[in-house]
Amino acid sequence: MTGMGIKELVEEIAKALVDIPEEVSVREVQGEQVTVLELRVAPSDLGKVIGKQGRTARSVRTLLGAAGMKLNRRFTLEILE
Repeated sequence: MTGMGIKELVEEIAKALVDIPEEVSVREVQGEQVTVLELRVAPSDLGKVIGKQGRTARSVRTLLGAAGMKLNRRFTLEILE
């Protein structure tokens, strides 16, 4: 991806969803086959990034899957409380 990494992409998506964007942080943990992205948001914004029945979180994970195929890498999203 040109100009923006996967970590930045997740950060931008999360910031667009929440009420307190300055509380958004994404940590990238490189594994051998999988890169784990740990997303933290303000406790009051947790529901916004998860979405109804987890739909929003699932959508972000779908994007990560598609980007991962292009980059030949697996990404997982962990939403931390």
